[in-house]
Amino acid sequence: MSTASQDAAGIIAAASSIKARQQAMWASGDFAVIGTTLQIVGELLCEAIDLRSTERVLDVAAGNGNATLAAARRFASVTSTDYVPALLEHGRGRAIAEGLDVTFETADAEALPYPDAGFDVILSTFGVMFAPDHDQSAAEMLRVCRPGGRIGLASWTPQGFLGDLFRTVAKHVPPMPGVRSPLLWGTPEHLSGLFAGAESIAHTSRHFAFRYRSAEHFVDIFRTFYGPTYKAFAALDANGQAALEADMIALLRSHDRGGASGLVVPAEYLETVVVR
Repeated sequence: MSTASQDAAGIIAAASSIKARQQAMWASGDFAVIGTTLQIVGELLCEAIDLRSTERVLDVAAGNGNATLAAARRFASVTSTDYVPALLEHGRGRAIAEGLDVTFETADAEALPYPDAGFDVILSTFGVMFAPDHDQSAAEMLRVCRPGGRIGLASWTPQGFLGDLFRTVAKHVPPMPGVRSPLLWGTPEHLSGLFAGAESIAHTSRHFAFRYRSAEHFVDIFRTFYGPTYKAFAALDANGQAALEADMIALLRSHDRGGASGLVVPAEYLETVVVR
């Protein structure tokens, strides 16, 4: 095998390893416990893209289906995808409970199994931002979106609470090597590069309020159910876990505007509408 072939094989193997580790991370815990609290983001995104009932919608990295359900409630034809089947099952259960007609399919954001221009609208709320290959994921969303169609995104910003939370966790457990920060999706500059050639890109800064009983309650929920935090705590010994918990509680209290009546932490995200 030539050196070039060996290098290419090494890159492919590394990418496959990263993706496998990410899939295992998101399959751990039970993201749906937290995901359902974010439903309002999907509703707002469907309004931002002015969704119509006759449109074909693809939800990419849909998780437990917040944007999926929001689009289906507006009577669109919706296909919900994720590369973690267990997350799709949560979305399927929610759709059945509401009597919504949705197609659920396992699919990788970096290799969507759909024809060019097959959808009118592409959605992703806090999903595609976590795909390892940003350029490939953006290219796939552009490919399957028809000319004149829209791509709607909701992405956590690096300067918001989630950025602070990710940096706090990274002080104790380094992020996965070889993966660009997902928080780049929360910056207009990065998205302008990913979606260069689009007809237009519009951004709106929004805030989602995490509402929990206390900082301790937030940590307990996230270390139990949120894959990245679950894995971070699992990688530490007892002392390391105590230190991470203490830092998370301090961070939450510094952002809290709820006080004694209950934790309320505003988290900035970037809502983006790309016209293909």
